[in-house]
Amino acid sequence: MERREFVASLVAGGCAGMCVDLTLFPLDTIKTRLQSQQGFYKAGGFRGIYAGVPSAAVGSFPNAAAFFVTYEYTKALLGTGGVFALPHVAPVTHMLAASLGEVVACLIRVPTEVVKQRAQASLSSSTYNILLATLREEGVRGLYRGYGSTVLREIPFSLVQFPLWEYLKAGSTTASGNIPLVLYDVWRSRGIAGLFAGSIPRMTFISVGGFIFLGAYEKVRRTLL
Repeated sequence: MERREFVASLVAGGCAGMCVDLTLFPLDTIKTRLQSQQGFYKAGGFRGIYAGVPSAAVGSFPNAAAFFVTYEYTKALLGTGGVFALPHVAPVTHMLAASLGEVVACLIRVPTEVVKQRAQASLSSSTYNILLATLREEGVRGLYRGYGSTVLREIPFSLVQFPLWEYLKAGSTTASGNIPLVLYDVWRSRGIAGLFAGSIPRMTFISVGGFIFLGAYEKVRRTLL
């Protein structure tokens, strides 16, 4: 992997992560409060939907950058020779690279998620105070609560998303970035319901977030290269 490609993946990945996290943060807050044990309205309801945004802002760039650098480096390393260099094995290469990327990215993602979610569900404390309280009461291990389950949650999604993303980059109208054509294709094949698929906060975050995340990554990376 050349230095120029490394820097491009680093910057593009970071920018993509920030675009998603900051754009869809209110939706993520609502999802967190809906899942809160104390109930949606006691956790804050629709008030202060940007609570915890400092944690997301600090962690989003290095988190996404770590994923894409690991992904691109692993993909390039496996593709240099041997069985993984064969065209029909490419999806397996992408799956392995994406899985390793998630393992590395979660080293950054999980601590920021822990602090962010606790801030979203507690309007009485600031992000900084929640970070200090977590370290004081639980230590560094407290910041990595749920690391294993987060990795297990993210990897299956990446196993599907990234081979599909790589495949769709082969010159189709979907891959070319022609948004009206993509919307028309979805409407023609799935109707109005297809355009609004994922109305539940988590599903909406994944679908819209993936669109912004991968679109921003490709745009910034191509600009830098």
